[in-house]
Amino acid sequence: MTSTTDTPRGALVPAAADQKVDLRTWVAVAAGMLGAFMAVLDIQITNSSLKDILGTLSATQEEGSWISTAYLCAEIVVIPLAALLVRVFTMRGYMIGTTAAFLVFSTLCGWAWNLESMIVFRMLQGFTGGALIPMAMTLVMVKLPPSKRATGMAIFGLTATLAPTMGPTLGGYLSELYGWPSIFYINWVPGLLLIFGVWWGLDKEKMALKMLAHADWVGIAFMATGLACLTIFLEEGNSKDWFDSGFIITFAALALVGIVGWVATSMTRAEPFVNLRLYGDRNFLVATALSACVGMGLYGASFLLPLYLGQIAGYTPMQIGKVIMWAGLPQLLVMPFAAALSSKVDNRILCSIGLGLFGVSCMMNSHMDATTGYDQLLWSQVVRALGVPFIMLTLSNFAMQGISQNNMSSASSLFNMTRNLGGSVGIALLATALTNREHFHSARLGESISSYAGATQQRLDQMTQVFVASGVDPVTAANQALAALDRIVRRESYIMAYNDAFVIMGFVLIGCIGVLWFANKVKSPSGASGAGAH
Repeated sequence: MTSTTDTPRGALVPAAADQKVDLRTWVAVAAGMLGAFMAVLDIQITNSSLKDILGTLSATQEEGSWISTAYLCAEIVVIPLAALLVRVFTMRGYMIGTTAAFLVFSTLCGWAWNLESMIVFRMLQGFTGGALIPMAMTLVMVKLPPSKRATGMAIFGLTATLAPTMGPTLGGYLSELYGWPSIFYINWVPGLLLIFGVWWGLDKEKMALKMLAHADWVGIAFMATGLACLTIFLEEGNSKDWFDSGFIITFAALALVGIVGWVATSMTRAEPFVNLRLYGDRNFLVATALSACVGMGLYGASFLLPLYLGQIAGYTPMQIGKVIMWAGLPQLLVMPFAAALSSKVDNRILCSIGLGLFGVSCMMNSHMDATTGYDQLLWSQVVRALGVPFIMLTLSNFAMQGISQNNMSSASSLFNMTRNLGGSVGIALLATALTNREHFHSARLGESISSYAGATQQRLDQMTQVFVASGVDPVTAANQALAALDRIVRRESYIMAYNDAFVIMGFVLIGCIGVLWFANKVKSPSGASGAGAH
């Protein structure tokens, strides 16, 4: 990709190769990382507390799905807008303003009095917090010289991978100890640190409010419609039987119209609000495609394991958190090692190792049974934690290598948007696979467990005798034995469906290794040399 020498009004100017990084800069970058971590964390943090939230708000499980959907819709819409918003309000002004609004809406989520108010506040929370994700990546590229970007990208990678795994853990602990509103109030701690860090670490600049008058509002409207409707289609599709529902068909059509309109307007404007032409760069295209698949793995694993542990193993949110945390904690040790290697070894090799380890960890989870719990899942979580840092760091390098200075915000926005979309697509596909495979296995098991079979009759007789021995009359005991056998069949069907879902994830992640090698060779800059592709 060719780099331009002209810097448009409001564009961010990267640090010089030999620039010394002072304390203020590191504080600003750390503050940006806190923002990204906080925004990603809030996607998952309600999952383990959803039952308590729904009980307080008198809502059903299906209605409660909109609590997460509203946040995701708003977040996915604002991420592509980050490049424009930073040029208009400056990095310092926008990060402080949007974080302050995020904290207000987080507090209002804890004060929600019914489901409708919760959905509105979650949507506003997502809209104000979503842009913090790409801005953290942009800060690394703009404020750190090439020799320090591997360190910055390593920290950014941790925010993207630790947050989804820590969300259910932190949410479970806070809900059990202090009640579910505390999962929203906790945002004040990193939020205030972020505001102070950005206020002190970044220089004040003049805003360019006149740019709003010339913005591509038609393209923005198409983008917002397309991405929001696509998210709703993906999040609600499984529960509404996909294209058997007029509601889902409507949102699928709106998503298609919005995305096609967005692409068309973007390609016909000289200065679109986000540069979709970046997808024409081979490394960027490969990086974003793989980022979507990794997003499926990250959010898919964070979706499947807590669901399995709660439904099959009967774990409490706090117990689930103790299992999930092992997918996060080892990353703190691995990431510095990955950052050091990324400047010495072809990043395609490192990313292949990471994808292989992540895929193997999913395969290790494909042999679960009714007794699987903490001890059996520990090592698969550790293997996953060893692989993920190599993936996230190197994909960031592939995506941002060779990007011209005026396209850095656009590249960061598109890279993070694609990962989040991959997570939504992955969860939708896995939820559908889980439902379909449960029905399949239930039918197969039902065929083999006939009431006329000797083994089945013997098992029913044994269970009936157990119920009779507890004081139940023979007729009721026989009915209870049949019901108990049906529950066992359903449980085993679900376990096999969970195993199938992990196999699907494992094959997708391992298959990504082949796609990865279509990218050019890349290493992280290790000294004062430029940031071009090697």
